[in-house]
Amino acid sequence: MENITIVKTIRIGTRGSKLALWQANAVADKLQAAGLDTEIVIISTKGDQILDRSLDKLGSKGVFTEELEVGLREGSIEIAVHSAKDVQSSIPEDLELVAFMEREVVNDVVLSFNPDFKLERDSKVMIGTSSTRRRALLRKYYPNVSTAESRGNLQTRLQKLKDGPFEALILAYAGVTRMGYDDLIVHTFPDNEFVPAAGQGSVAVECARDLDPELKQLLKDAIDHADTHVCLIAERAFLRTMEGGCSIPSFALAKLTAEGNVRIQGGIVSLDGQQHLSEIFEGGREEAEALGVRLAQTILEQGGDQILKDIRSERG
Repeated sequence: MENITIVKTIRIGTRGSKLALWQANAVADKLQAAGLDTEIVIISTKGDQILDRSLDKLGSKGVFTEELEVGLREGSIEIAVHSAKDVQSSIPEDLELVAFMEREVVNDVVLSFNPDFKLERDSKVMIGTSSTRRRALLRKYYPNVSTAESRGNLQTRLQKLKDGPFEALILAYAGVTRMGYDDLIVHTFPDNEFVPAAGQGSVAVECARDLDPELKQLLKDAIDHADTHVCLIAERAFLRTMEGGCSIPSFALAKLTAEGNVRIQGGIVSLDGQQHLSEIFEGGREEAEALGVRLAQTILEQGGDQILKDIRSERG
């Protein structure tokens, strides 16, 4: 660690929402604990600027990451911090994901200002969400529920919940608890049914591939959580093979078993919730990437390829 003193200040690129800044500061804390100086650099992304269209209309590739990646290429920042679920399935060749922070609880949750709100299979309520996956899973498990578009940061969505036509919101527990809104949670979905998006609950750190190798290793040592990393390798391999992003209703969740194996559940659901494909694969840690690939190939062969074609055809 004696070389740390010659390393310049690590400029951390991040979006400007309160949650994004929480994530960037969590990374900064770990770097500072390792003896590195840090600076937070706020960069606005297309996903932050355009809030009047759903994510599937914007196109999923790099909506929340592209401008940060420009900063990495231009050298205005050393690292970019993302919600891992927002990172596109394929990283440009000149960039790499150097670390994943320890994962928070992965479940999706329902928030409401009404503490008596109940979500049951026959519920006829309006719920706000900006996620294609969540809408499709609601249609499968709660066919009488209606959904309304709810884009924006967490605080904006909560204001919409106060003002808007819907009675509840679906969000990731990780963001809710990091922002201190646990008291609004009225329902927690089981993660083996309402399987989360690949990467949900973790923070990803990206850098240029040609960043100084010594500095890159320091970043990894300070930030990376090995168990989370191996699980996200499997999930991202699944996502990449499916050629899916945040506008496609695919899902994947890898966990480590008591024996230390990687167990990954993943699949896809049609937009109307009528077709639902899900499988579970298990293997050693060293097989993590291969497990994700094999799982996706299986889902595609079982009819997932047709579901994807139908979705893309429907969207024109």
